[in-house]
Amino acid sequence: MTNTEKKLRFNLTKAIADYKMLQKHDKVMICLSGGKDSFSLLKLMHNLIAEKVYDINIIAYTLDQSQPGWDDKEMRAYLQAHNIPFVIEKRDTYSVVVDKTPEGKAYCSMCSRLRRGNIYRYARENNIDKIMLGHHRDDVIESVLMSMFYQGKIKTMPPKLLTEDKTNVVIRPLVYCQERDIQRFANEESFPIIPCNLCGTQENLKRQRIKQLLNELAGENPKIPVNIFSSLKHIVPSHLMDEALFNLRDCDQDRLDRSLIANNLT
Repeated sequence: MTNTEKKLRFNLTKAIADYKMLQKHDKVMICLSGGKDSFSLLKLMHNLIAEKVYDINIIAYTLDQSQPGWDDKEMRAYLQAHNIPFVIEKRDTYSVVVDKTPEGKAYCSMCSRLRRGNIYRYARENNIDKIMLGHHRDDVIESVLMSMFYQGKIKTMPPKLLTEDKTNVVIRPLVYCQERDIQRFANEESFPIIPCNLCGTQENLKRQRIKQLLNELAGENPKIPVNIFSSLKHIVPSHLMDEALFNLRDCDQDRLDRSLIANNLT
């Protein structure tokens, strides 16, 4: 086992333990897009299950969105060679994305929404206990900045999520893992990566701009990315402006009430 794999396994198992992501005998669907992140997640989990670290059942789920140039022959061969149960479901969301996205706009948002809808549907239809995604620490950091910059919200990808309809549980075991370690592991393992040709040619995507900004800031202060990540676990509601979290309007009344109580006691 390489040092890269050891590091990833440590962070992955810690995240699973910290957020109680898995239960014994869970039926888990690992979403395999064909990229480095999902391949790394699948391989790490497959090894951990083989070593009996986790007593769960996994299936690799891939959505063939009918993108030009899609070729999953090597992926199929890899999964078969490693005795990993899998399903590759074909749904033409590509045509919908191209037709509905205004010219000059990025495809990513609609593409992700349609892919997510199919993933949730498949999980419901097949009684899946957990949906496992390959998002890592860098994704989380980039997403919170994107939400703040472009949506006016503070939100990101949580390690564990119950969907709005309460029917699916989504988990992200790589949430503590850095992208550079995942890239190194993918290179070591020589995964049969399937490139995304849908949005890869679109320049100036928002996520790439955020990634560039973070790289520049980290060049000045290497602690900035980890500080952003850490801040998501150390929220101070009284120092924000969301009245659903903290009663800003009446906080002065609370002070007066406390003062009256104190005076009566004396």
